[in-house]
Parts: sequence; structure tokens; C-alpha cells
Amino acid sequence: MKRTPATIWLTGLSAAGKTTLAHALADTLAASGMACQVLDGDIVRQELCRDLGFSREDRSENVRRVAQRCRQINEAGTWAIAALISPYREDRARARQIVGESAFFEIFLATPLSVCEARDPKGLYRKARAGGIANMTGVDDPYEVPLNPELQLDTGAQSIAECVEVVTKLLG
Repeated sequence: MKRTPATIWLTGLSAAGKTTLAHALADTLAASGMACQVLDGDIVRQELCRDLGFSREDRSENVRRVAQRCRQINEAGTWAIAALISPYREDRARARQIVGESAFFEIFLATPLSVCEARDPKGLYRKARAGGIANMTGVDDPYEVPLNPELQLDTGAQSIAECVEVVTKLLG
């Protein structure tokens, strides 16, 4: 793979497999001699976006900041892999614009809500269903499915290895 560094934007519900796929992709890119950096939604919220909550406006600002960071990473000659719920189409479109059309690959993890809830590694769905978390995407806040992602994957039906293979084929 000899492509110019770009941004791989993994979007989908909580527990869809975004972070797991991001790290597997990073390992594959690194094995091919390409530098890359993973921007995981949870880590980003602790560092770059610790001042933000989960309102629509704060979520939009979170995505904007991550897109800006991805662009900087790409300009430094490194691949960026963003693993964010990023629930709103408008925000993802703005992220594409910030990063640059030719350097942005939107990959939708279309893992069904039922699979995500069954995984629920942090107990977020359980807490949201019990009323302990407000604005939980997929429960009481919408997730707007991408209309034209570069790829659509389902980690409930495809292994991470299969997903990595499909993504690397997309990248060339």
C-alpha cells in the first residue's frame, strides 16, 4: 500500500467494534511500514474534549476537534484512525470537509443494536435503559446511518480479521 496518509473514520453505535477494529487496522498499517495514530472516542473525551458533554452541540464540537486533529496527523505524514460514534450525518460531512474529500474514508460499523447491547462492555446500555444515562445514542438519542459510506461492515457477522482485510483492500 503506497497511498498518501489519510483518515479512516469508523462510525457506529457504542460497542459496534470501532475501537477493536481501529487497533487491528493500526497494527496492519504499522506492519506495512506506515505510521498511524488511533483517536478513540473514550480517550479523546478524556484529553482533547474533556470540557465537552453529550448535548448535540457538544457532540458536534467533539467531531470537529477530532477532524481537525486527523487533518494535522495526515499533514504530518501519518494515517489517522478515528473511532467515534459520531451520530449525526451533518457532523460527519463536516469532518470529511475538514480532513479533505480525497483523504477521508467513512466506514460504517452497521452492527445491530441488539448485538451492541448484548456486548455492552461498559454497561452503558443497561444504565441508559434504567434511566441512569441521558442522551445515549441508539437508546434515547438518534444515530443517523451514513447514506454513502466508503464501506459498511458488521462486526456481529464479520470477524475483525475479515473487516481489516476489506478495509485494506479499499485503501489499495
